[in-house]
Amino acid sequence: MNSLDSGLPERMEAAQATGYGGPEVIKIVEVPLPALQPGMIMVRVSASAVNSGDARTRGLQAEEPIKTLMRLVLGWRRPRQPILGTVFSGTVAALGAKVTSFKVGDAVFGSSPGMRYGCHARYAAIPASGPVALMPPSMSFQEAAALPFGGNTAQHFLEKHKAQAGESILINGAAGAVGTMAVQIAGILGLEVTGVASGRNKALVQELGASHFIDYTLGRVFVPGVKYDLVMDTVGKLNKAQATAALKPGGRFINVCGGDVARENRQQTERLAQWFEAGSIKAVIDKALPMEEAREAHRIVNTGHKRGSVILMMNQEVRI
Repeated sequence: MNSLDSGLPERMEAAQATGYGGPEVIKIVEVPLPALQPGMIMVRVSASAVNSGDARTRGLQAEEPIKTLMRLVLGWRRPRQPILGTVFSGTVAALGAKVTSFKVGDAVFGSSPGMRYGCHARYAAIPASGPVALMPPSMSFQEAAALPFGGNTAQHFLEKHKAQAGESILINGAAGAVGTMAVQIAGILGLEVTGVASGRNKALVQELGASHFIDYTLGRVFVPGVKYDLVMDTVGKLNKAQATAALKPGGRFINVCGGDVARENRQQTERLAQWFEAGSIKAVIDKALPMEEAREAHRIVNTGHKRGSVILMMNQEVRI
């Protein structure tokens, strides 16, 4: 199906990384609509988010030899897929062949699986069988875009490391996109949560469900004699030896930034929708900006001190 067949425009605006570097490499450009292959849905993107993964790709943020490996995978001089963004919310605008799970007009949210990116654009082609779900009526497009990156990542790692009700967990980076979701999901699973963030985020982290709070700016994360079943580092800043020493016998250290890519699926995204509708989780949004301010969104993410997600509004619209 081409854009003329479906009534879609042939071209669209997108925020594109023209090379590797700082936020200044992001430019708003006009590009062709992505191809709508069989088994895919075309989403008119209302909102996306600039996450840490987008910033790492845009800035090629890694030490050698990982940086060279990133170039081999992503593109040597510039990203092969210059339109970043892995999460989206929006409206189904067209269906590829053999898609029966969604219909045109559905409000959906989720992730572009793997390293596809492409969500920092007016339209995105998404595999219908991937981590995408219907939005519940109470969910706004901004909220929907804030949930999948942190929510699916947190679910992946908590499931992989067999987090169980009654266990204790320390979550470092508890105010970030992954951390805010990990605190909430760990609480849903019945864990006793200790959140680590700067003091200005204490009220937020406790509101999300943390029973205990540690202000890392005071100089100490681990307290002598205090042990945890799990230590989860969502920002890659903890000393592994110290984290391991703070574990109970049989305890598990989870480094979200350690190279294990979270595997996302539809079931995870549907759970996020169910939890949101039930009031068990909420979206944490640092700032929502129009697509034209994509550079500013990248700048905020670069600081490493955002609260929750930084949202890009790709099409200015609200749900009716």
